[in-house]
Amino acid sequence: MKARHKRLAIILGALASLGVATALILNALNSNIALFVTPTEVAEGKAPQGAAFRVGGLVKPGSLKRDGLTARFVVTDTAKDIPVAYTGILPDLFREGKGVVAQGKLTPSGEFTATEVLAKHDENYMPPEAKHAVEQAHKAGVTLKQ
Repeated sequence: MKARHKRLAIILGALASLGVATALILNALNSNIALFVTPTEVAEGKAPQGAAFRVGGLVKPGSLKRDGLTARFVVTDTAKDIPVAYTGILPDLFREGKGVVAQGKLTPSGEFTATEVLAKHDENYMPPEAKHAVEQAHKAGVTLKQ
């Protein structure tokens, strides 16, 4: 085999290895992505079916019910609501009427089963997507009653 053919074989092998490594990395990243969806988008059927995603908004006042470690509450963007069930210990900053982001899957019955719940970290914090959804709902004339 000539030196030119050896160099070409090495370059082609390196490109093939790089392509396989890139495909594996993209596949791993794709399986770990959790899209953010508002309750209005869930109601419109825009939520991923059978895949994990994040839903965010405000915890509807008066909706929190606890049964042992299972907490049930409603997340709202002031236009639409989505019931959420979470088994585990809620964050210390979790409160009714405050911002929350829950990650999990939507059940066929329409309830969101959360595997993780994130609460605001200071008095003014709300996820940007949830804040935008709440602002849009307020512009449409819908308010959150406490």
